[in-house]
Amino acid sequence: MKLRRLRAIAIKEILQIWRDPRSLMIALLLPFTQMFLLGYGVNLDLKHLPVCTFDREGSQLSQALLKHFQASQYFAIVRNVASYPQLVSAIDHATCGLAIVIPPDFSERLNETGTAPVQAILDGTDDNTANIAFGYAAAVVESYSADVQLNWLDRQGRQLQQIQPMSVQSRVWFNEDLESRNFIIPGLVAVIMALIGAQLTSLTISREWERGTMELLVSTPVRPIELMFGKLAPYLVLGWVDAAFCVGIATLWFGVPFQGTLLTLFLTTTLFLTVVLSLGYLLSVLIRSQVGASQIALLVTMMPTTLLSGYIFPIDQMPKFIRALTYLLYSRYFVTIIKAIFLKGSGISELMTPILFLIVYAVAVMCLAARALRKSLG
Repeated sequence: MKLRRLRAIAIKEILQIWRDPRSLMIALLLPFTQMFLLGYGVNLDLKHLPVCTFDREGSQLSQALLKHFQASQYFAIVRNVASYPQLVSAIDHATCGLAIVIPPDFSERLNETGTAPVQAILDGTDDNTANIAFGYAAAVVESYSADVQLNWLDRQGRQLQQIQPMSVQSRVWFNEDLESRNFIIPGLVAVIMALIGAQLTSLTISREWERGTMELLVSTPVRPIELMFGKLAPYLVLGWVDAAFCVGIATLWFGVPFQGTLLTLFLTTTLFLTVVLSLGYLLSVLIRSQVGASQIALLVTMMPTTLLSGYIFPIDQMPKFIRALTYLLYSRYFVTIIKAIFLKGSGISELMTPILFLIVYAVAVMCLAARALRKSLG
């Protein structure tokens, strides 16, 4: 392998990138749009859920309960209805996701027994939101119920005696506020890097075939391994720039905490870029059409990385067969790495297992790409 040949191929590829507006658009505009669209669009936090109320009593106690819902950051009372048909219509038209119905004898039951039923009607078309909303609603009612029971016992001249031999004191590490954005956006960086890297390099060899310049490369003394490294080097630099851009947006704009070191992030990102760039290059060697190679690169990067890497959906909740398949997905390891670097401040020693998997993946894909290109040149 000669440095002069590598430099010549790299310069040639840089000129092609500069003259190809599609490649420049992918490299420069895609990270910007993806970070802002998905950074704001993907949010698993449930806040200000619209609530409709049907207070069939209208007493001071029933209004006090509704004020507890209004004071919660998770709910926002948007409509007070006067009948069940209006309540059903509000849920059917998605005006509210939760409806609270207070019975007409609410105050009477509270005064007599200290307890009273409250009906919560949920829109189950989104089961995840419905489950979370039910938990929050139950917590609001329990908080109000505890205050009412204390007042009721005080009026009855009794004292509340509870024996609690054990209690749980919870403390959240690494994401104290439980903000979904803090674990989604680091994973989003991995998704963007996988998409950009494979998309850009999937055009390298296929572009040579379509433009009729592959025959010239075949006639030169450039070896396949030199051609591969020379063509991938400019895209590696572009990947570094895009990664720095995405990390800057994540920390400075979205406020995601960064607890790790830049050196650890740089080394692991370089390893991941090597995997995705080599994968795109392999597709470019195997598929001589730019459109075909680009579409296949999109298929093998975007969908698996989004759905099976742990970027949004937890892997341990997937079926066993799907969990087994995720071990074959390179982005799973980088999503684990980048989340640990951002939130935990993990170093190389703590991340050695996923790093070793990425090294094996990188070596395997590069060897396959070099072998496939040697066959094409032959």
